[in-house]
Amino acid sequence: MFGWLRDLTEKERKTMIGCLGGWSLDALDVQLFSFVIPTLLALWGISRAEAGMLGTVTLLISAFGGWAAGALSDRYGRVLVLQVTILWYAIFTFLCGWAQDFNQLFVFRALQGLGFGAEWSAGAVLMGEVIRDRYRGRAVGLVQSGWAIGWGAAALLYTAIFAWLPEEMAWRTLFWIGLAPALLVFWVRKHVDEPEVFKQSASRAPSPGGTFGQLFSVLRAPYLATTVKVSLMVTGAQGGSYALSVWLPTYLRTERGLSTLGTGSYLFVHICGAWVGFIVGAILADAIGRKATFLLSAVGSALAVVAFIMLPISNETQLLVAAPLGFIIYMMFSPMGTFMTELYPTAVRGAGQGFCYNVGRAMGALFPFLVGFLSERMALGSAIVVFAIIAYGLQVAALLALPETRGRSVADIPVGAAD
Repeated sequence: MFGWLRDLTEKERKTMIGCLGGWSLDALDVQLFSFVIPTLLALWGISRAEAGMLGTVTLLISAFGGWAAGALSDRYGRVLVLQVTILWYAIFTFLCGWAQDFNQLFVFRALQGLGFGAEWSAGAVLMGEVIRDRYRGRAVGLVQSGWAIGWGAAALLYTAIFAWLPEEMAWRTLFWIGLAPALLVFWVRKHVDEPEVFKQSASRAPSPGGTFGQLFSVLRAPYLATTVKVSLMVTGAQGGSYALSVWLPTYLRTERGLSTLGTGSYLFVHICGAWVGFIVGAILADAIGRKATFLLSAVGSALAVVAFIMLPISNETQLLVAAPLGFIIYMMFSPMGTFMTELYPTAVRGAGQGFCYNVGRAMGALFPFLVGFLSERMALGSAIVVFAIIAYGLQVAALLALPETRGRSVADIPVGAAD
């Protein structure tokens, strides 16, 4: 499964390690919030709708951060933007631990979102351009598995810290630990270099309209149709996963009656399944194609969410189902970066990936808020199921209008090419 790693060049390997670390720590910082929702509901007396807003604002603002970072990476370099974004999200995660009320936490979470969205944009383009065609799907997919690693680390920290400290201090401590990713910047600065295709590209010359013009480059012909379809596809993928992941700890504690330790155990099993899903999705992306992997995961995810929440199963059986649920849901994220890398030429690749992934994430970010809003009127589990089905249905519809890109060389996609 991992034998291909030995065939990577030193530059490919170091780039992959740097992006894997950045994405893992990005996930750690962002996923911490889902674990503290039950505590904030109790300590601050906020509603589920307000908690959903705190989850949504980070993801919503991430669209602007990711879009801007993609365009900036086209002009100033992928590696420089990657370093800045890691520092940004680490600092504002740390500041979340000092929030004294809902309004302060809302602001810090919003600013955290700028860095959160930006890191993926810079890292995904960097990986897509450095890794050769033969291994691109597997390498970018393996880096995507860092999401499960960071999420798993968040679950372990949550379980340990809440067992050791009172809730009033534990949730703050979790956010303070979020400053740790800043240390990764020093390693990236020393070991990761810009892709050769970027160095040789005419995109380094100022584009019409400067940075502002670069931002909107993929919203004009011939890229507009591709951009709209990919954004909708990502909206479905992100909306479905967020509808579940943001509310899963709360669902387990409030509707299934689990303790903090029990919730942490469920989530750890779920996250282990997600990690395997990322790896398998990376392999399938090269083996059967990007679109087939997306479609398999989307249809399977809709069915798995319904089975996990709606079937009359015991807590013990549900624990067993948690792993395959994570597997099928997160398998679809492995080909994301590769797919978008192969749709856009180098001159607008950062702007294209940054816009599509992060606008899709922003629209998908509405789903946690909608779940919270609807759960005021029906059971939380039922609300999750409703919006998961809507999300995955949207993803499938958009995918049917997009091409397969497996086998494309990133250096051979001409400027002005559309799908």
